[in-house]
Amino acid sequence: MMDDFVRRNLPPEEQWPRFVFDAPGLRMAPRLNAAAELLDRAVAQGHGERIAIHGDHQSWTYRDLQRNVDRLARVLREQLALVPGNRVLLRGANSPWLAACWLAVWKAGGVAVGTMPLLRAKELRQVLQRAQVSHALCAAPLTAELAAAGADSPSLRHVLVYGDEAFDRRIADTAESFEAYDSAADDPALIAFTSGTTGVPKGCVHMHRDVLAMCEVFPRHCLKPAEDDIFVGTPPLAFTFGLGGLLCFALHARAATVLLESPTPQRLLQAIERHRATICVTSPTGYRQLGALAERGRLHSLRKCVSAGEPLSLATRQQWLAASGVEIHDGVGGTEMMHIYIASSPEDFREGAIGRVLPGYQARLVDRDMRDVEPGQIGYLAVRGPTGCRYLADERQSQYVRDGWNLSGDTYRVDADGYYYYQARVDDMIVTSGYNVAGPEVESVLLEHPAVADCAVIGPPDEARGQIIKAFVVLRAGHTPDERMAGELQDFVKRNAAPYKYPRAVRFVDELPRTETGKLQRFRLSQLP
Repeated sequence: MMDDFVRRNLPPEEQWPRFVFDAPGLRMAPRLNAAAELLDRAVAQGHGERIAIHGDHQSWTYRDLQRNVDRLARVLREQLALVPGNRVLLRGANSPWLAACWLAVWKAGGVAVGTMPLLRAKELRQVLQRAQVSHALCAAPLTAELAAAGADSPSLRHVLVYGDEAFDRRIADTAESFEAYDSAADDPALIAFTSGTTGVPKGCVHMHRDVLAMCEVFPRHCLKPAEDDIFVGTPPLAFTFGLGGLLCFALHARAATVLLESPTPQRLLQAIERHRATICVTSPTGYRQLGALAERGRLHSLRKCVSAGEPLSLATRQQWLAASGVEIHDGVGGTEMMHIYIASSPEDFREGAIGRVLPGYQARLVDRDMRDVEPGQIGYLAVRGPTGCRYLADERQSQYVRDGWNLSGDTYRVDADGYYYYQARVDDMIVTSGYNVAGPEVESVLLEHPAVADCAVIGPPDEARGQIIKAFVVLRAGHTPDERMAGELQDFVKRNAAPYKYPRAVRFVDELPRTETGKLQRFRLSQLP
């Protein structure tokens, strides 16, 4: 028996992107299960006694992880009547058991639906109903909002709470062996809901093959992790950046990962020291916060750092290097594409550029009619490769995919050597007095000012200029948010960028509205006075 709800609600195949599998590691067997490849194969290869996951209160070897995954998969199939293809909502902070939930759902043939821990009942209800979720695995402290959402979601039949004594007893009483479901490589493995930077999340369907593909591109060709590496970071596993960077990449490399339930900058710093972590995965905001706390000697174990989720400014890169002594691997990806497809390592970093297209992907810059733009001109980024956008029952599919290409919604320019320079999201381009100004460009200048801890720029309408540049600024401790400081920041931008790019309005705020993944919610800024 098979639940084909996800397949029936994929977009018509003529609206799919064209998939490309011409790079090493991307020609996969027609049948594969992501959990079996990442976990069972690791144990079979002799890695069973190596540490796989460190949590706040426990550490598991690969064999420990396999035993717990098998028991949970057996509970899902034999006790909770999960049918392959059923959607399973996952709700919890990063932890060894949340990692086991992801793997157990895949191993049992289910479709994992990750959710951010801070989602409330209204948001959870939307996910439950759109994905027609039948099962949920929920951490004990987070049950209240799920219960409220489930009351209006008749498809939800089973909720298993993990992390309490009843769950521990159930798992202990369950046989530990479980044979992975014989899934096709293109069977759905997860539905990743976008992080809501526009306020309207979409469900992105990815297959078992896609999970392995993301492990074969950025890690193989840019990050190059080894078995002795220890990953640590902040993105939730519900975010594909975190799922790859903090779980799948580590398991694929037969390395270890540290999963923190509350990865505040202070706790992240402590975890790096305690576990001697070698690879840190977080956003530019995370590096700014961590760098403000860290003395260079405290981060001596770090060898590599990965940044994605938002533009990495040169100021942030330099501040982090001064604090840690470690250069950053920068990259751009997206929920629709699963993970990073343009990146640079410290060895091939070029100032101002994110990097070059990774092997396995193809990219071009186009105009609104999908025609290639002239060299050196700004265009819309179009990408295709082994992964791509397939929205679940969403008419916006035709907006994201055109002529077989994925349109990220970002504008770039590319130089003669193939380095891509981020300009702005399409909606973030500000047209003021006839000039096109990319909001992130102004932000990168403001971040170079020693008083600025964080900032964001938008373009509210203006009768005289069409739009004006308005900056929202979070100041560092010891600086006063007054008119004098606003004028100082305006003059600073005038001195360091074309004068028409300076913010005509400056508003000081205590913090910027961000999603749990660290992405800026610009639409919420536009709602502020």
